[in-house]
Amino acid sequence: MTEDYVIGVDCSTTAAKAVVWNAVGEVQSQDRRAFELAQPRPGWGEQNAEDWWAAACTAIRRAVQTVDTSRLRAICLTHQRESFVCLDPAGKPLRPAMLWLDTRATEEVRKHGTDEVHRITGKPANTTPAWYKLLWLAAHEPETIARTGKVVDVHGFLVHRLTGAWVTSWASADPLGVVDMATFDYDDGLLAEAGLGRDQFSELCPPGSILGTVTDDVARDLGLPAGLPVVAGAGDGQCAQLGSGVTTTGRAYLNLGSGIVSGTHSDGYAFGREFRTLASAIPAAYTLETFIGGGTFNLSWFVEKFSGVDSRVLGLDLTPEQVLETAAANLPPGAEGLLALPYWTGALTPYWDHSARGVLLGLSGIHGKAHVYRALLEGIALEQRFLTSGTEAALGTAIDDIVVLGGGARSAVWCQIIADVMHRRVDIVREPESTCLGAGILAAAAVGVHDSIPAAVAAMSGSGAWFDPGAPAAATYDRLYDVYRDIYPANRALFARLAEVTS
Repeated sequence: MTEDYVIGVDCSTTAAKAVVWNAVGEVQSQDRRAFELAQPRPGWGEQNAEDWWAAACTAIRRAVQTVDTSRLRAICLTHQRESFVCLDPAGKPLRPAMLWLDTRATEEVRKHGTDEVHRITGKPANTTPAWYKLLWLAAHEPETIARTGKVVDVHGFLVHRLTGAWVTSWASADPLGVVDMATFDYDDGLLAEAGLGRDQFSELCPPGSILGTVTDDVARDLGLPAGLPVVAGAGDGQCAQLGSGVTTTGRAYLNLGSGIVSGTHSDGYAFGREFRTLASAIPAAYTLETFIGGGTFNLSWFVEKFSGVDSRVLGLDLTPEQVLETAAANLPPGAEGLLALPYWTGALTPYWDHSARGVLLGLSGIHGKAHVYRALLEGIALEQRFLTSGTEAALGTAIDDIVVLGGGARSAVWCQIIADVMHRRVDIVREPESTCLGAGILAAAAVGVHDSIPAAVAAMSGSGAWFDPGAPAAATYDRLYDVYRDIYPANRALFARLAEVTS
């Protein structure tokens, strides 16, 4: 087959990336274009939705310049989840888009975050789902709601610009928190509470379905073949799951990014505080996710604020993180009695406590920068063990295999710590751009490059290096874990009191 290329586009919180993939998941060409994130007030997060389109256009245009475009079969999008924009009837933004990380709707969560909303949407009450921010708009910017023609997720916005159709994937709209997870359709009651109706949202289609074709004008502008199919994608987490090859129960992906997201496959609907439930990139299935808000963000915070490491002054071709990691690797498991609770950005699964904060427990005069850095690496691993164990208990299913991706996957020290702490082999994905690969997999299956989504996953994804747990270290971490899991319960009331004082 000569026409065997597909385009995966990932419109994340910071940039749009376009990758041209071949039928075995190899990168043929790629480009990335950054855009701005605005935080006009503490806790707010906004973007100009037009920047999503401008960055995606440039990335696509540059990515296809160096390939034979006659071989392109389809394009598919993945994206930052929960983020949305309100548009006027002509499709123009009425205000800046509100992002997943925007926490202004805390009062709406308190008033409206009921057990019934959790049951319907699969999302425990917190400020991430867009529904609470729509309620905030209804209360604080009623003129915006009154003028809104469409409320669209990032995927729906870009699909409309590509095809002219108001249509999106239910695996893209679901994170907004307005979709009934049992039916993959909008819940009219939730929409009505925000003063909206389903005619103000995009039509929902299964992920992996063909939504339409690129319009002639857009195809000419971007250098794409006329009539190129646009395939329904999914949020970045669900696409990362595909790109890392996690399509059956008993396996989980672990994305070591700014936040730490881990997900596992489920054929049936389940909900609980131990995870948040999302529509899978595999139609009619589910992704169950745990989330640690502070991942590599915690490490960057320490490097920037406290480490004082400037490897350039030392003449080293290493990042400060690599220098600290080398020093931390020389320390024993447990960082000589120092434990870190990694709640720098609050606690999500299973506590959903935005008043929770980070803790360094056991500090003494023997501890230095390397100890703190190792404690941060270990604290995230211990927290992930806690979250994974909670998911297993809720589902009654063991998770035996961990597939790691994201920037942290490049750290051999961290991956070994995770293997030792979690008592599981850790496989590293072969392709660093696994999220964008997931979109490419959906595109390839939709147009017949492969017979099905599982067949496309088998052909296009894979793992490379791996780490097995070591017995002595694992035994030490077992004893530390018994201490670690009591840190938050012992401090829960103090976190709440501190929040009252500082609010």
